[in-house]
Parts: sequence; C-alpha cells; structure tokens
Amino acid sequence: MAKKYVVRLEAEERERLRGLVSGGRVAAYKRRHAAILLKADQGPAGPAWTDVRIAEAFDVSVRSIESLRQRLVEEGLEACLMRKQPARPPRERKLDGEQEARLIAVSCSAPPEGRRRWTLRLLADRLVALEVVESISHETVRQTLKKTRAAKLAGTILVPGRPSSGPGRGGSAVACGASAGVLQGRRGAAATPRACLDGGPRR
Repeated sequence: MAKKYVVRLEAEERERLRGLVSGGRVAAYKRRHAAILLKADQGPAGPAWTDVRIAEAFDVSVRSIESLRQRLVEEGLEACLMRKQPARPPRERKLDGEQEARLIAVSCSAPPEGRRRWTLRLLADRLVALEVVESISHETVRQTLKKTRAAKLAGTILVPGRPSSGPGRGGSAVACGASAGVLQGRRGAAATPRACLDGGPRR
C-alpha cells in the first residue's frame, strides 16, 4: 500500500537534521526524530528506508514513525522537532446564575431516601434529572459549591421564583449549610464542626 504521508526532504532540511544527529548537546528525542526522518526520506538523495526497518534500527514502533511522517507533512519540520503536546480536553462550561441557584436549592433540600446527606455525584445526577442541565460532572458541582461557600453572601443564596426578603433582591434568601457538608463529607469527621455558607461553624 502506498504511503499517505511521504517524507521528501529539501537539501536545507537534510543539512539541519544531519547537524542535529551529529551535534553535541541535543535532546535525545530530537536527535531520534532527526535520524528517523533522514532514513525515511524518499527524495532523490534519501535512503527511503521502510517503516519496519526504521523501527527495528531505532527501537520504536511503526505507529510512531507513521505519526512522525504525518506531522512532517501536515505541520512541517519544526513540529517534528518538538515534543507533541497532549491535547487539552475542552473545559466544561460552568453553571450560570440561575443554575447555580438551583444547585444550592437542591443541596438545601432533604437528601434522597436512604442517604444521610447529598454527595457531589447525587447532586449532579439530580440536576440532570430535573433538566437543569443536560450533563454535569461532580467536579463542576464541587467547584460551584466551593465558590458559593467562599463568596461573601452573608450566608444567603438567591432562589429564583420566590419573594425577595431584601431590597433589590430577585429571589428569596435561603441560608443552608448543606453545601459545606457535601464539600467536607468525605474528609470531615462526625465530631468536626461543619462550616456553613456564612463561614460560621455548625456541629
């Protein structure tokens, strides 16, 4: 089968790669990549080694060689001489204000039957069941509760759809220590004070 990504080096590229191979202080991975590309070169002055032969000579996998050839064709020589950075997973979208309020309202409610308290995963599952969000990770729930707990809200969380108890408020103020309990549930002992949202200790 013909190779989809063929290495054909220009004269300047070959000279640069040869310099890396024979040079002094060069990172091992960079020297290895340079040597592989020189052997894979199918240009007029290249030896055109097969991937299998290169793999045996340099003790690397054929897949690694295929990937290196693809990077050369698609991204250029510079990309081949750098470590490939792992792809960052997309950052999960944070909750908006109304969704945060729904999360707090749920965390303030009674836990499911048979449970002593809400866990992060239970809260995440309940938000999905209530169609507040399509999906959410327990880590996003944890970060949201941590941010809410640390915010200077004087121990109150606005819950939309209820009468306001303070001027300029668009919802009711609900004081709740459940969020702090969820955050500390895995590491706090039963006798340890559990901080509520206003920072005051509760036992």
